[in-house]
Amino acid sequence: MADLSPIWLTLKLAAVTTLLLLVIGLPLAWWLSRGRSIIKTIIEAIITMPLVLPPSVLGFYLLLAFSPQRGVGKWLQQNFDVQFVFSFKGLVLASFIYSMPFMVAPVKSALQQLPITLAQASYTLGKTRRQTFINVLLPNIKPSLLTASVLTFAHTLGEFGVVLMIGGNIPNVTRVASIAVYDSVERMDYASANTYSLILLCITFIMVISVFLFNKYQAKSPLD
Repeated sequence: MADLSPIWLTLKLAAVTTLLLLVIGLPLAWWLSRGRSIIKTIIEAIITMPLVLPPSVLGFYLLLAFSPQRGVGKWLQQNFDVQFVFSFKGLVLASFIYSMPFMVAPVKSALQQLPITLAQASYTLGKTRRQTFINVLLPNIKPSLLTASVLTFAHTLGEFGVVLMIGGNIPNVTRVASIAVYDSVERMDYASANTYSLILLCITFIMVISVFLFNKYQAKSPLD
């Protein structure tokens, strides 16, 4: 029987990454959706780069940046005794950066499609920008918010190159399911590889079909 610890570690990584991106990515998407400037264009380009950049390239530069022997990694190690390389924290960092466009882009697009009068009416009633964002704007983009969350979670489940570069293949620490599949195939243990792959396939399918059904339900008019 295959060791299921990589599956649980992958689910934990996907959940933590999605929660962090909900906390940080939503305000960022809102900020990016409000007007245009050269700074916003540059930041949006940086956020979008993981979509086209090879995962191994991103993982390599994260490995260099957070290595305990140099740069930011050395500073964090010396001053805070924090090490991202070959640790679960490193997987979270890599996944956060690599999955950010899957959270930010759908939410930003949905916020831009909302009528500007919606926020203006909230301000007229004395609501702050924060209250307007949380209580008025977000409830009106629930389908996009769910889609972004599911895409982020599912994308994190399948990450390979970037997490391998910064996390390696340490059992119960950084050995996520995608790495376990590769490792099993390398050992010609196709039964274990099939188990990991099938579990990931089922989880991803259930999540994606749930989003489609939810969005279809939301799109129905009360008269349907």
